[in-house]
Amino acid sequence: MGDSAFTRYVALLHPVPGLTADIPAIRAHVAWLRSLQAAGSLELADPFADGSGGMVILRAESAAEAEALARSDPFIRLGLRRLELRVWELSCEGNNHMGMG
Repeated sequence: MGDSAFTRYVALLHPVPGLTADIPAIRAHVAWLRSLQAAGSLELADPFADGSGGMVILRAESAAEAEALARSDPFIRLGLRRLELRVWELSCEGNNHMGMG
């Protein structure tokens, strides 16, 4: 993979049919997000407006670290969401648009 300064990990949280997160699970998920933010590992997080799940963009040194972070989400641990982890290589001035600028 590329330089971790220009890599993010996208955790797509897909709903599990027939399961709904209750208030305690939602609060645990938010506490998890806050802990990631405090550690500097959270870039952004949001649910999709259409109710089709959510996305958490993580900062990590490796895909293995990002996967461990994502799997520690209470939504994943409780089986309320299915995880799909994607590697996102950033194109920006800082890396000369991935060396192609």
